[in-house]
Amino acid sequence: MMRRLVSCLAHSRFPLHLSTIPPKRSELFSPLLSSRLGSIQIGKISSQFSFSSHSFCSTYLLDPEVGIFRREKVTEDQSLVCCNENDIRTKGSNHAVGILHEAIMANLNAYDDMEKALDESGVDLTTPVVCKILQRLQYEEKTAFRFFTWAGHQEHYSHEPIAYNEMIDILSSTKYKNKQFRIVIDMLDYMKRNNKSSVPVDVLVEILRKYCERYLTHVQKFAKRKRIRVKTQPEINAFNMLLDALCKCGLVKEGEVMLKRMRHRVKPDENTFNVLFFGCCRVRDPKKAMKLLEEMIEAGHKPENFTYCAAIDAFCQAGMVNDAAELFDFMITKGSAVSAPTAKTFALMIVALAKNDKSEECFELIGRMISTGCLPDVSTYKDVIEGMCTAGKVEEAYKFLDEMSSKGYPPDIVTYNCFLRVLCENRKSDEALKLYGRMVESRCVPSVQTYNMLISMFFEMDDPDGAFNTWKEMDKRDCGQDIETYCVMINGLFDCHRAKEACFLLEEVVNKGLKLPYREFDSFLMRLSEVGNLKAIHKLSEHMKKFYNHSMARRFALGEKRKSTKLRGK
Repeated sequence: MMRRLVSCLAHSRFPLHLSTIPPKRSELFSPLLSSRLGSIQIGKISSQFSFSSHSFCSTYLLDPEVGIFRREKVTEDQSLVCCNENDIRTKGSNHAVGILHEAIMANLNAYDDMEKALDESGVDLTTPVVCKILQRLQYEEKTAFRFFTWAGHQEHYSHEPIAYNEMIDILSSTKYKNKQFRIVIDMLDYMKRNNKSSVPVDVLVEILRKYCERYLTHVQKFAKRKRIRVKTQPEINAFNMLLDALCKCGLVKEGEVMLKRMRHRVKPDENTFNVLFFGCCRVRDPKKAMKLLEEMIEAGHKPENFTYCAAIDAFCQAGMVNDAAELFDFMITKGSAVSAPTAKTFALMIVALAKNDKSEECFELIGRMISTGCLPDVSTYKDVIEGMCTAGKVEEAYKFLDEMSSKGYPPDIVTYNCFLRVLCENRKSDEALKLYGRMVESRCVPSVQTYNMLISMFFEMDDPDGAFNTWKEMDKRDCGQDIETYCVMINGLFDCHRAKEACFLLEEVVNKGLKLPYREFDSFLMRLSEVGNLKAIHKLSEHMKKFYNHSMARRFALGEKRKSTKLRGK
């Protein structure tokens, strides 16, 4: 009703301004995740409004008792003073919003201490400032919720109803989230109508059941088909979900406080520790993460291998190799059989050591991996080689291949292609040709994908002669070209303004009866129309009629049009 009233007034003849009479204390005084447990009372929003329409020399006031406008005389000087005061307030508010928004954008990562940066900004919070920040963060719901929580803990400020409304609008911004958010609305509605500070478990289960019957029909069908037995209590599941949301928003400290407060009511399970452990890894706090691991083991829970791998990966990406090595040793010495290190875990540590110029420790770890029975597979080679090459450690990657070959695990064509792809993407032609020569010397037969990557690299480096030499090498080694090879060559020749050779290859495609991907076919038609070769266009179109019909072409054109309009924001 309030929003309808504002909408009607916005379309009236007078330039109306809506202002609320500020209450002595907001009814919604309990901030989210505050240290004191209070009930959020919904619906007790003050309905006292005064509507005013300002002109240069007079003001129209709406008398709430009479319901009509009355006019008050205002001098020109008083009006100018009011305008100047409003300008000053607006400029000050915009300046405060700019400072806070800059502090937020500079500390967006989960491991950044956004709350500390906001505390150091020294800005006095007001409801308009908070609302403007939330409006700027309307598409970043996690960041907006993090700022909203921080603001609720500040002294001399409490959230007004309009701030809660902004936050609720952000959380329910999309259709999918809106469906999920209805259950929260039902819970708050129950609390408001029954004057409750919390929702009993039986009422919450009833709300969930109605929600599933109305919106999640597939869950209901599955429950009828399979007799589902709940292994854990709904309290711990809801608690873990809330804890996971806090940790993903970077609010790990608040999550720990909530865990300490709820420990005597809800017994934490394995997922509780895992969620907090991931949260500590996200904010780059290895000491607290290790402490949580020890608590988890003491409580009788066994961490899984995935938990360790995720933590080691997070530490390595943050450059905390020593902490990752400490966790890796902990995994081997104090871990269980379920959490024993796999080839993936070793690959993460090998890449991290190679990036930090610890070659000796890196190759010691390779020997340790083989001695423990973790045999390398294709993904292990791929992870290690890609990680080393991306970090610029090409020589270390070669040494890794030599070391594995000496241990009896020579690389195959898939491993070589992974190595070659990284070199080609970085346009290191000398290293790529060196690797190709090494591949041939080791009697590993190159595949079509090997030559396709080399041809693509040469065209990207504006070296069509190198691409032609690679094509001849394919013929020399009796490696037949596939349709991808033809597409790479034709596109490269068109880019190099060598349309004659490209048309010759297109004619070869038609003569061999090869089927071009529709996207490439459409691209080639555009290229041929640019050079004005109508004969080739007609011949290629007649050839492709064997594979594609008009309805498919129309569907493709409509899809491309939809993509272009979406990119333009229309």
